[in-house]
Amino acid sequence: MSGLILKLAPGERVLVNGAVIENGERRARLSIKSPNANILRLKEAIHPDAVATPVARVCYLAQLILSEDVGAAEGRRDLLRGIEQLSQVFDDRDSRMALDGATTDAIAGNYYQALRHLRSLLPREARLFAQAT
Repeated sequence: MSGLILKLAPGERVLVNGAVIENGERRARLSIKSPNANILRLKEAIHPDAVATPVARVCYLAQLILSEDVGAAEGRRDLLRGIEQLSQVFDDRDSRMALDGATTDAIAGNYYQALRHLRSLLPREARLFAQAT
C-alpha cells in the first residue's frame, strides 16, 4: 500500500478526517497510509460565504462530507440529488463526463474525487453566467 503523499508549504493547513493540521515553518511531506482518509487542503476549500452558485453549492456539499460536518449517508443523498440537478443544465460532453465521474465517486464514497470532478464545472458555470449578463 503506497498511500497518498501530501507536500505541504510552510504554514499550509490541511483537513484530515475532520482534524485541521497546520504545517510548521518548513516544507513538509506527509504520507497518508489509510486508504479511505478524507483529506482537503484548506486553501482549496470553499468558504460558506462563497457558496453563491449551483455548482459551488454542490461542491460545498461534498466538502461538508469530507470535513465530517455532515454524515456520509445523508450527505451522499443530498450530493447525488445536487449532481442530478446539475446534469439538467450541463449537457455538453465534458460536463457530462465530469458529472458521471462525480456520481460514480459519490456512490463509491470517494468524496474528494467527486469534489474534484465537480470543481471542474466551476469555470464552465462562470462562463454561462457571464454569457447571461
